[in-house]
Amino acid sequence: MNLPEVFGSPQALRDTFIAGLERQLAEPGLGTFILVLANASFDGDIWPGLRAAISERFEALSGEVRGMLRMGGNPAYPEDDLVVFLKLMAMGLDAIRPTEYRHAGPWEMQYTPMRALRPARASGVKAAGVMPPAFNPAGFHFNKPFLQKEVLWQGVLLRRPCRLLYNKFPFAPWHGLLVPEPESEHPQRLVQELHLHAWHTARELGTYLPGFGLSYNSYGAYASVNHLHFQTYMRTAPLPIESSIWRHNGGELVYPASCTVFSNALDAWLHIEHLHDRGTAYNLIYTPERLYCLARCLQGSYDLPVWCGGHAWYEMAGGVVAFGESDYFGLDEPGIAGALSKTAPY
Repeated sequence: MNLPEVFGSPQALRDTFIAGLERQLAEPGLGTFILVLANASFDGDIWPGLRAAISERFEALSGEVRGMLRMGGNPAYPEDDLVVFLKLMAMGLDAIRPTEYRHAGPWEMQYTPMRALRPARASGVKAAGVMPPAFNPAGFHFNKPFLQKEVLWQGVLLRRPCRLLYNKFPFAPWHGLLVPEPESEHPQRLVQELHLHAWHTARELGTYLPGFGLSYNSYGAYASVNHLHFQTYMRTAPLPIESSIWRHNGGELVYPASCTVFSNALDAWLHIEHLHDRGTAYNLIYTPERLYCLARCLQGSYDLPVWCGGHAWYEMAGGVVAFGESDYFGLDEPGIAGALSKTAPY
């Protein structure tokens, strides 16, 4: 099957990814700068090549913001972007560095300074159920004209129109947002044909992109935008949930969150439909070999430890994004497992 060139090899994806960051660095405004800084600083291989250009742009934008404030004006930028940028000005660009990783038992921990600056989103609000409202053209969605510059690629993927955007605050390598049939304006409610498309996308792209996967947060499971989308990544190591130590992978240990694994797309869909019927939220992780389905309680319906911003797909898969060095170095294996166990849906 013919795939778009960008997905033909890891190098092709990397080259396109970096070229898009370089292009956006020349765009006006704070939002695109924040996206470039967050994505470049996430990866230690990208950061050295863009560090000088980012520093130059940071100084220019800082001068613009200072000038507006000294003149008594209100900087004409979106409030979220302005708050993040003012924090960067206070911290200094030297405080931003590539992501650090460590393991606490089977769990993966990362400290990403830029991710810690991410504004709070509606995904953290207590959910009333798993059925999303109708798509709202007036709300935030991936067809907004100002997001066009954040598009990494768009075209036809496995016979469906798709759009791949950068994640503004990434927490996975080569992190993207894949929107199938964007102009159809589907709300964040998975349907069978798009589940099958995701299933086959993971399998086909995984043939050419080692470590490729897709993930999905249902409504009520920390989906941040009510416009149907998946998240994409390309990792060099499996997620903790993929370890052979877990019973769902043939090992002996019981995973602390509810996890069902499927190697058949139709069986997986029947299970997802059952979760829909029961009003159960879930997170999905599509790999080339299998699908991990994590049924869970609704966001906001259980107490989170202070170090946890919520359990979306990465956290349900055994990852932790630390917001400070004290949490990054201080968290231990039982604490992470205990927090995961609170997501039990029944």
